[in-house]
Amino acid sequence: MHYYNLLYREKEREMLPLCADQGVGVISWSPLARGTLARAGQSGEGTARSGSDGRIDYLYDPDNDALILDRVAEVARERRLPAAQVALAWLLGQPGVTAPIVGATKDRHIDDAVAAVSVALTDKERDYLAEPYRAREVRF
Repeated sequence: MHYYNLLYREKEREMLPLCADQGVGVISWSPLARGTLARAGQSGEGTARSGSDGRIDYLYDPDNDALILDRVAEVARERRLPAAQVALAWLLGQPGVTAPIVGATKDRHIDDAVAAVSVALTDKERDYLAEPYRAREVRF
């Protein structure tokens, strides 16, 4: 089980290649970055969780993550899909990832997770979403 999503990809350097080499599947937790990826492109004040979750500031950097969030929102608009489905589809297409652990608190969270299985991003879209990521300190 690994902490892995579009905003935190440090496992790609060592852990994911090791798991692939050893035939170990990867289950990702927080695939939507505590809901941040699901809200890509939405303006507003956030949620009760985003206002009270002290770990968000520890895990994410709004300055570095803004371009990734913009790109998730752009692909979602072009595909006419919720941002959550785009972010989950990207994750499900990563080598070795067998499943995400989705923390659903609403019915639509389950609907988005199930629908993401059928979303086939193009290689161009996958690269576009991944390109702005910059290495950061390993947190987990």
